[in-house]
Amino acid sequence: MKRRSFVKGAVAAGVASAAASSLPKPAIAQERIEWRMVTSWPKGLPGLGTGAERVAKRISDMSDGRLNVKVFAAGELVPALQVFDGVSGGTAEMGHDASYYHLGKSPATAFFTAVPFGMTANELNAWVHWGGGQELWDELYEPFGLKGFLAGNTGVQMAGWFRKEIKSLDDLKGLKFRMPGLGGKVLERLGATVVLLPGGEIFPSLQSGAIDGTEWVGPYNDLSLGFYQVAKFYYWPGFHEPGSGLQLTVNRSKFEALPNDLKEIVRAAASAENDVMLAEFNSRSAPALQTLVREHGVQLRQMPRDVLEAIGTESGKLMQETLDDGDEITKKIARSFFKTRREALAWTRLSDQGYTNARLLKFPYPRG
Repeated sequence: MKRRSFVKGAVAAGVASAAASSLPKPAIAQERIEWRMVTSWPKGLPGLGTGAERVAKRISDMSDGRLNVKVFAAGELVPALQVFDGVSGGTAEMGHDASYYHLGKSPATAFFTAVPFGMTANELNAWVHWGGGQELWDELYEPFGLKGFLAGNTGVQMAGWFRKEIKSLDDLKGLKFRMPGLGGKVLERLGATVVLLPGGEIFPSLQSGAIDGTEWVGPYNDLSLGFYQVAKFYYWPGFHEPGSGLQLTVNRSKFEALPNDLKEIVRAAASAENDVMLAEFNSRSAPALQTLVREHGVQLRQMPRDVLEAIGTESGKLMQETLDDGDEITKKIARSFFKTRREALAWTRLSDQGYTNARLLKFPYPRG
């Protein structure tokens, strides 16, 4: 071969190689992961059900479809109150419900949703994210093969719906009332018969007389479930749930198998919903309450002071028993929770409570 021909050929090959290297490289196909999310909520339930759907969509969108989550409403894949077992056992990779539905697993589960006269939504967030709550939650759920994240909050709830007025403690005796968590145990101590029902079963039970009353969340959700049709007395405040956290549970082995970026996407999606849901309930509850009172004749009632004080006394006793008699992890969680609550009381009294009291003073202000 002549030298000139060889050089020309080498130059041409080099140019071609350089041109090829400047072209966009073909995308490397990434594995698509398909996950199932089971929930305790009826399909499309505003706030809770739609909140779970938002979490799933956020994960799918943020990962550009690499982690795609399909949502199953209560009863579609597992019963409404068996989300914990469904995720722990691998029937689904993740779930959305309330941790206090699972007191049978551990009394400590209540602290990550709400306990009577416990912490507000802001205070609960502070404890979980900055007060060691998340680390304790991880320790609690590790034996069950789960990872828990805050993924929604309803804010302060209502005490609930009653067929008859509550004028004294005697009116609680023999009352058949739907209330989950430790709040239900407090009412039992005061003579009520407490039952745990998933959201989809409450209205027919109230309508048939199987229960005399129920709590659910607050005006926004309660209006959509139609409780006003069969119970007209609507009581406040919700002593049992001052800031109810909802949980995203993830099967721990499935979570640990994810690449780091997808783990962070799951965390971020849960955290985003924790803010969005609270904002949604705060936005929707006021107009929903007006609709209940003005259009449906609901009678708004404040729980009598002596009844509330009796509930508070029993709540304090129950919390002390939980601290004294629980297993080691329950005691650790209770001590941490009560310490944060005590510290938060001083600041909340000056900040949120102080401001809202000042806002109630009589002075002119635009109505809008």
